[in-house]
Amino acid sequence: MNPRTLRVLEYQKILDQVAAACAFSGGMELAYALLPSDDLHTVQEWLAQTAEAYRLLDQKTDISFGGVHDVRPQLDRAERGAMLLAQELLEVRNTLLRARTLQTTLTKLEHSFPRLAEIAANIEPCSHVIAEIGRCINDRGEVVDGASDTLARVRQELRVAQDRLLSTLDRLIHSAEIRPYLQDALVTQRQGRYVIPVRAEYKGNIDGIVHDQSASGATLFIEPLKVVQQNNAVRELELQEEREVRRILTELTELVADEATYVRRNLQILSELDFTLAKAKVAYMQDASAPEIVPFQPGKEPLAPAGDGEGEGIFHPGSVIDLRRARHPLLDPATVVPVDVYLDEETYIIVITGPNTGGKTVTLKTVGLLALMAQSGLMLPVEPGSRLSVFEGIYADIGDEQSIEQNLSTFSSHMTHIIEILEEADPHSLVLLDELGAGTDPDEGSALAMALLDNLRDRGITTFATTHYSDLKLYAHNTPGVRNASVEFDVETLSPTYELSIGLPGRSNALVIARRLGLNPVIVERAEGIVRPDALEADALLDDIKRARQEAQQATQRAKERERQAQALEADLRYQLASLEEARRTVIAEARARMQQELDDVRGEIEQTRRQLARATQFSGGGSHESFLAEAEREIARRQRDTEEVDTNVVMPGAASERLTGAIEVGDRVWVPTLQASGEVLALNERAGDADVQIGNFRLKLPLKRLELRQKAAKDVPPPRIEVQAGAMHDSPGIEFDMRGERVEEGLEKLERYLDNAYLARLPWVRIIHGKGTGALRDSVRDLLRRHPVVGEFRPGDHGEGGDGVTIAKLVGN
Repeated sequence: MNPRTLRVLEYQKILDQVAAACAFSGGMELAYALLPSDDLHTVQEWLAQTAEAYRLLDQKTDISFGGVHDVRPQLDRAERGAMLLAQELLEVRNTLLRARTLQTTLTKLEHSFPRLAEIAANIEPCSHVIAEIGRCINDRGEVVDGASDTLARVRQELRVAQDRLLSTLDRLIHSAEIRPYLQDALVTQRQGRYVIPVRAEYKGNIDGIVHDQSASGATLFIEPLKVVQQNNAVRELELQEEREVRRILTELTELVADEATYVRRNLQILSELDFTLAKAKVAYMQDASAPEIVPFQPGKEPLAPAGDGEGEGIFHPGSVIDLRRARHPLLDPATVVPVDVYLDEETYIIVITGPNTGGKTVTLKTVGLLALMAQSGLMLPVEPGSRLSVFEGIYADIGDEQSIEQNLSTFSSHMTHIIEILEEADPHSLVLLDELGAGTDPDEGSALAMALLDNLRDRGITTFATTHYSDLKLYAHNTPGVRNASVEFDVETLSPTYELSIGLPGRSNALVIARRLGLNPVIVERAEGIVRPDALEADALLDDIKRARQEAQQATQRAKERERQAQALEADLRYQLASLEEARRTVIAEARARMQQELDDVRGEIEQTRRQLARATQFSGGGSHESFLAEAEREIARRQRDTEEVDTNVVMPGAASERLTGAIEVGDRVWVPTLQASGEVLALNERAGDADVQIGNFRLKLPLKRLELRQKAAKDVPPPRIEVQAGAMHDSPGIEFDMRGERVEEGLEKLERYLDNAYLARLPWVRIIHGKGTGALRDSVRDLLRRHPVVGEFRPGDHGEGGDGVTIAKLVGN
């Protein structure tokens, strides 16, 4: 990319943001080395990686670079044979350890983040290096005793020798002969030797070697002769320890040097991951999204004949720019005004007009900087759905960069840059020109600007230009491939709105502003008389067009909002209906299974009862039981049919059924073809010709002509009467049976008949009141219930049901 363009568009500030988001220097180096690519597939891959990292951050996945260090200097020294210190080796270990952890984490997320996992897959774990350094050096950067047997032995001997030496010195400094001559009763070290502080005036009273004195000269640090040999022994062991530690560090350094190639590669991969995540962090700060990167799509039909009258004509170069709600990434997000910038199939040159400080230059910089960012694999502060082509060159002439040394005027400076741009640009380039033709005579500047735009148009070069010249508005309106745009100005507040309108030129506001600022109306009217009438009419027409356009945009926005609401409502309805249908099928399946199991159980119990009765025919009453069992079997058969027909007797939303004829009534189920859903009629308004229909959680008012009758409402019918014996019908015997005051034998006989009738009346349970008394009646009742074929289970009454004076019996199959 053109270096001047990168400087003018402040690309370096974007790199500063990325570098600041990096975790360590390796990622920062990649950030500052980042340049836009002109290769389509490279840009698409970079953006895909950034988008993956963005989703990774969005999931709050624990991706940390804590412990990573730039260990390249250590690797260089190790390869040259220099010994690495323990802390440096620990940094190498921590870096490798973090690399291995990141590889494991991203490998587990391979299905969701394949590109990041592919990068991490190239990490070499170097587990033996991690293990060996970890075995020899602790987290404080100290070589541990267990690093070697020799070191462990030497340090053990050293501790013993030091203890002996310190014990001897402690006895000396607390002895009556030595204590009066000491400055303090303590032991310290000087030049690696253990000494005691002696007052200078008493140095002749203690035999020993002077190693140092205090700054004031009042204290001498003397090694008593009694401990010289012990000090020598300690010093010899310390030297042995140092030699052994150096040997261990040297071996570890050689190990690192042998694996330096892999460590460097791991560091490069960590840098790449850090850099990619930093780009995602910047996207988070900018509330950015990934644009779609598309190839150039050259037009097949000419937009106009060739400018020289020869050749096939002028074609659209195929550049795609569609930036939705684009924001300049270096401006305050709280105040920046988003703009929509786009090229259609018939436009590749945009001419922007409008007042000074109105946002024309910011728009140019926004387009150029976002294009650079996208081609660098950075997400953009735009709405999703934005699209961009990859330009092979981006050229910008923005701002007043005249050179005093070269004695160039503003016009000359701009023209020098434009000449360079014209020499380098081609149909795959993007050109940004600010204040085209400014700095010279307006007539000549306007003519030169049109000639430059003609040249860029004939060569098929995508261009955005700003200008103050009114003639260029007419040029853009009448020239194929060129289109007007303008930045808005609020004449009420006398301030720009910074909003961009593509398709309409900016109008002159000088007279309006002058009038609102209080200029003498006579002067303003005189100026209006001097201005060409067609110019004033054009300004008024522009006002009308902008007003109509704003109204159309607002209407379109309202229509889109209603469409979104309708789509959301439809999606919710379909979800509700699907949930209801699934619940219906589940309930029916469970009910059928439960009913079938209960029927099978009852059949077995009836067969068992029949066998018991056959063996007990010598006792009277067998015929009555036989008739009861026969009736029970008929009832079971009827319930079996109900079970098999349960699916056909229930119509739920979404279920297919035939359309019925007849009037629609409250409670009927109807089908709504337009919603592809069914519901229940809650209310009718025959005069208005509509009905209230409950569909899922929604109550809708729909025309009757849009409803199809599918199922009539169920009518209330009296409870069924079941025949027990020929000519006899039984109603429900009631939910309670009171036995208090009955003799045991008579009461049990009445209870047995009550249970048979309760079962045939399909009572689910009964409450038997027997009282407490001596408990004889209660025990007899429960013994009968335990053996009776229609009783599934029973229990004593709860506190509110009568306690132990009541028994609650649940009947089988009901």
